[in-house]
Amino acid sequence: MAREHRGRDARGGPSRRAFVRSASAAAALAGVGIAGCLGRARDETTVVMSGDTDFADIMHADGDEPSVQQALWDAGLDEEITVEVQASVDDSAQRMQQYQSALQAGRSPPDVFMMDSGWTIPFILREQTTNLTDELPEDVLDRVEGDYLEAALETARNPETGDLHAVPLFPDFGTMLYRRDLIEDVGYDTSGWGTDPPSWQEFGEAVADARSEHGLNFGFTTQAAAYEGLACCSFVEVMSTWGGSYFGGTENLFVAGDRPITVDDEPVLDALRMLRAFVHGDGDEHALDGYPQISPSAIVQWSEQESLDPFVNGNAVANRNWPFAIAETGDEDAFGEDLGVTPMPYAVSADDAEYPGVGGTASALGGWHLTLNPNTDRTDAALEVLEAFTHDEVMLTIFELQGFLPPVLELVEEADPDEIGPVARYVDEIQLAGDNAVPRPVTDVWPEQSALIFQEVNAAIRGAKGPEEAMADLGTRLERSERDVEDQHDD
Repeated sequence: MAREHRGRDARGGPSRRAFVRSASAAAALAGVGIAGCLGRARDETTVVMSGDTDFADIMHADGDEPSVQQALWDAGLDEEITVEVQASVDDSAQRMQQYQSALQAGRSPPDVFMMDSGWTIPFILREQTTNLTDELPEDVLDRVEGDYLEAALETARNPETGDLHAVPLFPDFGTMLYRRDLIEDVGYDTSGWGTDPPSWQEFGEAVADARSEHGLNFGFTTQAAAYEGLACCSFVEVMSTWGGSYFGGTENLFVAGDRPITVDDEPVLDALRMLRAFVHGDGDEHALDGYPQISPSAIVQWSEQESLDPFVNGNAVANRNWPFAIAETGDEDAFGEDLGVTPMPYAVSADDAEYPGVGGTASALGGWHLTLNPNTDRTDAALEVLEAFTHDEVMLTIFELQGFLPPVLELVEEADPDEIGPVARYVDEIQLAGDNAVPRPVTDVWPEQSALIFQEVNAAIRGAKGPEEAMADLGTRLERSERDVEDQHDD
């Protein structure tokens, strides 16, 4: 998912990554200009990578300032090879469409695509990526397969063959941000929440009490608009922590056509009933007993930034968001150490969940991968670039400059706390979230199924339908979608 990033560190002044972004803006734009006219006159040692503006900002730097390009050279990339980032739109869905058009037309450059982990597999299944298992050296493959976060790798492989088709660049995980000071002021002990998340019931009661005591406008803010983020992420987390799943557990995420449809099972319905209580209170006939009203009805129109703003402004007790929000709200100019972070609360333990891979705390997996354009005429140079990105020092440079988490999560502990700012205080929380990351069910029909899911889930949360009706309708539509896939396979 596309995210916004802020540029202040724990010292209260501009962070190094903010300085680099500012100082390198002209260089980044120059790189985009070069990439735009490449294809007719570019140097044979220039590798063009399509990515977002945040990444373009840190690829090159002026003078002695650190940059990703220098880190790639330090990691062993031939110093004659330069990487130019061709800035694409930041919106993930629009970028997916751009890439699809470029690949269908057989265009190159770009030589390397920066792909959302949520839609890499459809490109793999359409044979629009290069099989890196056949191309990368064995020691590089061993490093990736052995050290990288497994949940990220699952979205980088061909689900039918297991071959690697993408190198994870950085992962992202949903986390729960909360005002530690406000919640502890009303008698709750949050000292263990970082590594032992509370139940949803305890969390709800704590937020309700803190909101009431301190007279805040909102308790818990999250993303419940009818958009991809609801289907892939914010609802996946709530549903999974109740032991529910769209398709009968995480073992059925990546191959469509012959999967159980489980959206109308009780764990999914209970997740929706809890959200109905959070939004509408116990007066709602579909609200789950024992859960307070803590969320504004406006969450059914909110995505990431809209839900974060009230929390940043001190008008909410808690907010579900991505780690970029930690840097913004944990700054000394914001909440400092009064910011608490926990992986998602949960209602059902993993041992008590009916399906594998769900129950207990769960964090939606986001992030981005690097894939090799099969149409490139710079294969050898581009493969060298991909190999360099797998080195620890490159991952740490990216983390310290821009806050993108390394796909080898253990490296978070090695980062310079002065460079990564507030995130340094929440290493254990981030690692636990990563260990419990749940990918979205990314198949070639996910774009269609995602739209079905977020429309019905949104309808259930805002009260246009009851949970049972919404999930029965969704189940019927998903079954039809799965049958269509089976019919295509039979043909």
